[in-house]
Amino acid sequence: MSVAQLKQLSKEGIAGALAKAERYRLLAQPWEAECIYQDVLEVDPQNEAALTGLILALTDQFQHYQATAAKDARDLLPRLSSEYDRAYYAGIICERRAKALIDSHRPGTGGAVYELLEEARGLYEQAERIRPPGNDDALLRWNACVRLAQRHPEVAPSPHERTQPYADA
Repeated sequence: MSVAQLKQLSKEGIAGALAKAERYRLLAQPWEAECIYQDVLEVDPQNEAALTGLILALTDQFQHYQATAAKDARDLLPRLSSEYDRAYYAGIICERRAKALIDSHRPGTGGAVYELLEEARGLYEQAERIRPPGNDDALLRWNACVRLAQRHPEVAPSPHERTQPYADA
């Protein structure tokens, strides 16, 4: 059996496809959402809703595919049009990687989680400085990072220093 070719969406179908992708994310089916966002980006490569949706759908999959999904999500950041969005979503990637590590219950991950949360908080602070008026999303995420670390006593700096940010690994 030969591999079938993908079919291209119509521009008129983008809004409906984006709504369907969001529903798949809400139904905890991020791979289905990822496919739809990719289809939208084939037709409209700069569609901000599809770019941010794809980043979120990839981060939804960190429990299973953290290394590849994190790289794929980071690779999308330069395509976002605003400096605020690039900083904010980079923070989301770090924060969600930290959560996935905590949820993995693997021993010895407290230092890596700490570094990811520190990196996320730094990115959220960067986003906070350039946020649009009335947009406190970066502050909410910064607070969530602090609370996550407070709830998990194993989240602490590693005894030895890293030489590069964990998110670049």
